[in-house]
Amino acid sequence: MRKALLGKLWEALVSVIPVMALVIILSFTPLAPLTWLERGIFIISALLLVLGIGLFNLGSDLAMTPIGRHIGDGLTKSGKLGILVLICFLMGVLITVAEPDLSVLAEQISAVISQPLLIITVGVGVGLFLLLAVIRIITKTDLTALLLFFYMLLFAFAAMLIASGKQSFLPLAFDSGGVTTGPITVPFIMALGLGIAQTLGGKNAEQNSFGLIALCSAGPVLAVLILSLSSGGGAINYPIPDYSIESSLGPEFFRLLGDTAWDVAKSLLLMLGFFLILQFVTLKLPKQKLMQILAGLGFAFAGLVIFLTAVAVGFMPVGYKIGHSMATASTPALQIFAFIIGMIVVLAEPAVHVLNQQVEEVTAGAVTRRQMMVALSVGVGISIGLSILRLIFGFSLLYYLIPGYLISLGLSFFVPKIYTAIAFDSGGVASGPLTSSFILPLTIGACIALRGADAVLDYAFGVVALVAMTPLITIQLLGFKAVARKFIRRKAAVRRIISEDDGQIIYFVKK
Repeated sequence: MRKALLGKLWEALVSVIPVMALVIILSFTPLAPLTWLERGIFIISALLLVLGIGLFNLGSDLAMTPIGRHIGDGLTKSGKLGILVLICFLMGVLITVAEPDLSVLAEQISAVISQPLLIITVGVGVGLFLLLAVIRIITKTDLTALLLFFYMLLFAFAAMLIASGKQSFLPLAFDSGGVTTGPITVPFIMALGLGIAQTLGGKNAEQNSFGLIALCSAGPVLAVLILSLSSGGGAINYPIPDYSIESSLGPEFFRLLGDTAWDVAKSLLLMLGFFLILQFVTLKLPKQKLMQILAGLGFAFAGLVIFLTAVAVGFMPVGYKIGHSMATASTPALQIFAFIIGMIVVLAEPAVHVLNQQVEEVTAGAVTRRQMMVALSVGVGISIGLSILRLIFGFSLLYYLIPGYLISLGLSFFVPKIYTAIAFDSGGVASGPLTSSFILPLTIGACIALRGADAVLDYAFGVVALVAMTPLITIQLLGFKAVARKFIRRKAAVRRIISEDDGQIIYFVKK
């Protein structure tokens, strides 16, 4: 256990150091100067981030991934597919309702849509789409066809929203697809799909094990779009938070720590409760395995509380100040910084490491963790850079989303299906809590400096949606490259055979 924890901490340290180094170096320049208090809090938060990521990844390996696999594997083997589908629906609803990021989203539009109504509707949306994803695995339905249908449906609703004059809801709606697939739900849902797919077998078991996150990311977007269309209109209330470093110190720190611990505990206890019920009813795992899972949940709880508290205390204020300062000093420098920070911030997302490890295992090394990380880093870097470009010139988010998803869905017809499934899962995973807690404040700060507080909902939001979109293209391009390389090798082999000396060929003539 100790060796495994040290390995996870080392991986986390390597992931976080580039972000920390870039911010600290920038803080000594006129572009984004920070006070010594801000630097100190940021460094302490970065070190706590390392501890949090390490503990969470260890806990995910010991608990959340096994829970998902055992539920998917056990219920599928028992033949109780109806119970499996019902459990998936309930888990999707309840874990989403307990997701902390969803509560933040609901508060932002509470002036026009009731907060409880939005949370419950989005939870039902995730539950229904998780149910649909499980049925897809059971029936072996093509993922590309489903994605094509539902994304065309999303853009149809988006067009209706614009026609009704409620376009300010668009960034919030598409951002919701990222915030509801958080670090608690992602490992569980991915492992659940793997357990079901491996049990059902078939030649496409590996391919079918992916795609659950992809469909679950579409559910919240559709739910928010429908609710936005049915809302009564009016201005959306978005009070700019207090991003000063002092606002999270003293008594506020302990309040934040307590709230974070309760939010994480709610999600983990729901997952544990479902698992224990199934354990007594059908799974019947040995006591040693149960103790390992309980210990893993303890590690995951501690890691997520430390991680989320650290980003709230140190990363959100610093991200906001950097965005505001650089937008005031130099927009070209801000553009370059956004691309670079986007490339390296994804390295510190906890769920990304879980995804990359599972991809390498399921594909037997055909898609390595290194390849996945490079594709994700490039994709996220481009998305943050594009977000700042949109902020500077002030155009609609749909100018990115429509061609981006058309390219993504178009590529799905030319690459192996497993790359499409991995790509659409990666979009939901890449847009994790560090993105919303560091990159989003950065774009809010830049937006206030360039366009004022009234433009935040229209131009600062939408960055999570772009982070979720660009990996769809970069990872499928990875698959396209593999297909092209295979085609070129085959063509070269055929050419080599044809060009061989005819004298080498022996003809047998019957006399």
